[in-house]
Amino acid sequence: MSRTFRVVDLFCGVGGLTRGLRDAGLDVAAGVDFDPNCQYAYEANNEPSRFIHADVQKLPARDLQALFGDCSVKILVGCAPCQPFSKYTKKTSKSTDAQWALVSSFRKLIRDVKPDIVSMENVPDLVHHRVFEQFVRSLRAMKYVVNYRVMNCADYGMPQERQRLVLLASRYGPIAIPDPDMSMPRRTVRSTIAHLKPIRAGGVAKNDKLHKSCKLSELNAVRIRRSKPGGTWRDWPLELRAACHTRESGQTYPSVYGRMRWDEPSPTITTQYFGYGNGRFGHPEQHRAISLREGALLQTFPASYRFVRKPEDMKYATLGRLIGNAVPVDLGRIIGSAIQSHLISLQS
Repeated sequence: MSRTFRVVDLFCGVGGLTRGLRDAGLDVAAGVDFDPNCQYAYEANNEPSRFIHADVQKLPARDLQALFGDCSVKILVGCAPCQPFSKYTKKTSKSTDAQWALVSSFRKLIRDVKPDIVSMENVPDLVHHRVFEQFVRSLRAMKYVVNYRVMNCADYGMPQERQRLVLLASRYGPIAIPDPDMSMPRRTVRSTIAHLKPIRAGGVAKNDKLHKSCKLSELNAVRIRRSKPGGTWRDWPLELRAACHTRESGQTYPSVYGRMRWDEPSPTITTQYFGYGNGRFGHPEQHRAISLREGALLQTFPASYRFVRKPEDMKYATLGRLIGNAVPVDLGRIIGSAIQSHLISLQS
């Protein structure tokens, strides 16, 4: 029997997951996100998928249902903002309640809309929290077959050590998450960004305004010259170390103020990857933090991906957050291929 398949992407951001799903051959009708900064990048790179500016917590189920149209197979995907569960944000507070609610809102929309296939991507620590247990239990109560695992993006051909929780669920039966091909060589920082023209700290490439690096203070300019690939601030002489690193509490953050290694995948690209002091985000050779473009490439966005309408619209903090928060495009493609394989099996 001929079936029509359609996807809606909740918490879509600038479209990393949508682009990957589309690359895998899926029809993504729309992406929904609360941040209007995402609209240009989402629509400019994923036409005809539409960007819907809305708060998922307040999105009526009937409005979500309408986005699927008259398709016979509804696929709902999403990555609820994950900061409360990230290893980079161990602190908990009442302010995390709203973020926990985003996962619960996703669950409630699944209950009301009853999509045929569901996918959720998030940080690994989510599996240890009650909200995830409730999410899975609710899916199983609705007769979904649920499968999930923690995937390291580097094991799946991406040039980044990024651990992600991927969940797939289907009302039709078991749905497989592919195993990594460990025989394949890993993609590296070198193979991903070495072709870009050298720029200085605070500089920008003439032919690519996104290939732009933050300025360094005089002190950090000295520090980065004393930093080695794969190293940290512990490699510096004492006089260059920050006061916070000389206290016991500072010893727990050894990965800041480091350089990437050329012939390994990058560390996890975070929302502040463009800042030298925010992680091991120093360029392997050049005395600067990696550029916005380099971060986007390590997140497997195509070089042609457009993030802003005009170069002068770029703001480091905004673009860094949008790129760092995105689902890597290649991870989206892997998820999409798994869904495609499942859909093909239904027609055999």
